[in-house]
Amino acid sequence: MVLMPVMMHAQTLQQCQDAAQNNYPLINQYGLIEKTTDATVDNIQKGWLPQVSAYALATYQSDVASWPESMQGVFQTMGVQLEGLHKDQYRVGIDINQSVFDGGVISSQKEMAKRQGEVMTAQNEVTLYQIRKRVNDMFFSLLLIDEKIILSQDLQTLLGTNEKKLASMFQHGTAAESDYYAVKAERLNVGQQLTTLQTQRRTLQRMLAVFCGIDITDHLVKPQSISGLHGAQMVEERPELRLIESQIRLADAQEKSLNAALMPKLSVFAQGFYGYPGYNMFDDMMRYQWSWNGMVGARMTWNIGVLYTRKGDKEKIGAQRAMYQLQRETFMLNNQLEQIQQDEEVAKYKTLMDNDEEIVSLRTSVRKAAESKLEHGIIDVNELVRQINNENAAKVQHSIHEIEMLKAQYDLKYTLNQ
Repeated sequence: MVLMPVMMHAQTLQQCQDAAQNNYPLINQYGLIEKTTDATVDNIQKGWLPQVSAYALATYQSDVASWPESMQGVFQTMGVQLEGLHKDQYRVGIDINQSVFDGGVISSQKEMAKRQGEVMTAQNEVTLYQIRKRVNDMFFSLLLIDEKIILSQDLQTLLGTNEKKLASMFQHGTAAESDYYAVKAERLNVGQQLTTLQTQRRTLQRMLAVFCGIDITDHLVKPQSISGLHGAQMVEERPELRLIESQIRLADAQEKSLNAALMPKLSVFAQGFYGYPGYNMFDDMMRYQWSWNGMVGARMTWNIGVLYTRKGDKEKIGAQRAMYQLQRETFMLNNQLEQIQQDEEVAKYKTLMDNDEEIVSLRTSVRKAAESKLEHGIIDVNELVRQINNENAAKVQHSIHEIEMLKAQYDLKYTLNQ
């Protein structure tokens, strides 16, 4: 019951990782990427809607179409005066164009917009996945400092006990005052080291709290040792690989757009304007009068100019695809090397830990024997202090090996995305 409040407020590695991912600003970018992609696709889809444009045009020409002089003479004999076209001309009109067949341009543009959204999402996932590694580093550093603080406090207590013994022995004349001072100085030195460790812990604790966006308590749960990771094959669900795959799909969509650009385009159109001159030019030559004019029709276009750059564009896209595939192979190779290194790290620390407990037990026995020898005047206090420090160093080494083994296991878990 006494330990329950501590356990309820203790934080685990998984809780810190989840909090860090939810707190990281880029977590909000997922929604923005989705909205941007949807808006882009929607705008591209509107390419099938009629394209309407209005215009107003006023020109003055150096020359205009006119009646031949012979015909002007004939009309004059008939009493008809021909004004001819005026050099100042005006139009106010509307053009409407409706695409019927675009060769797949709009479809390919929509596909590229979706693939670009996938690339942005995958890039975001890579950044958020890397948060796990940063949390691992800070969390296990805190655990290691906690172990060192506990051992420093134990060492301080042990030195304090021996200091009291030497104080009593000095009062009874069985120990020199310098021996008492030596142990006291060593205890104070350990106290300074403890203050430094506590400062380091507060700094790291505040950094982890800011990174995770939560209050980090003074009690962290040491993660369980993981088994079954040694020699495991890489799980191909790393976000880095998904990013590369999305980039390859984008390159495929870009290549399809080259084929669509080469296809002919068919559209229907309507034009209407009010102005001078109109389509009936002969009537406009006889009198200056604005009129309504309209035209409907179908238009087929085929831009063969894209053939000039098609080969170069395809080679460029092919080179990009090859580069992405090379990045994939490089990542898989580096990931495999990391697995081997981390496997060996875990095995190394397990081997070291096999002897740690025995070393600590032996150092403790030697320290206790040194305390007994000091009481009987066989050794001096410097030898006792040395044996106390040796015992503490063995305990520190044991804690370091344990924490480093756990960190190596969770680094391997990160590498395997498990």
